[in-house]
Amino acid sequence: MNIGHRNHPTWWAFALHRISGVVLALFLPVHFQVLALALDGEAVLDGALKWSDQPLVKLAEAGLIFLLAAHLTGGIRLLALEFLPWRNWQKTLVAGSMGLSLGAGLLFLVNAF
Repeated sequence: MNIGHRNHPTWWAFALHRISGVVLALFLPVHFQVLALALDGEAVLDGALKWSDQPLVKLAEAGLIFLLAAHLTGGIRLLALEFLPWRNWQKTLVAGSMGLSLGAGLLFLVNAF
């Protein structure tokens, strides 16, 4: 079994794009549930928002921001692959997109604390 293609940066970009999409899709119902707490009253929503001030939740939010940025930049990369001619420098875009995603997550994390 030859798995040499899995050592290529674009394969890892593909995998991260898929994983981030699945995690974001799993998070979406939770997000809607928290928003729905506003319908139950101000006190219920305030309790959920107070719970979200915990450091572990803030860390998870930073991870979510990273996944959102990774999914966004991965989608832009895919659009570039579809509509632009292939160039060798496009492999560099994979590293750049991961750097932007990591930067977005870290910026959120620094701002959260």
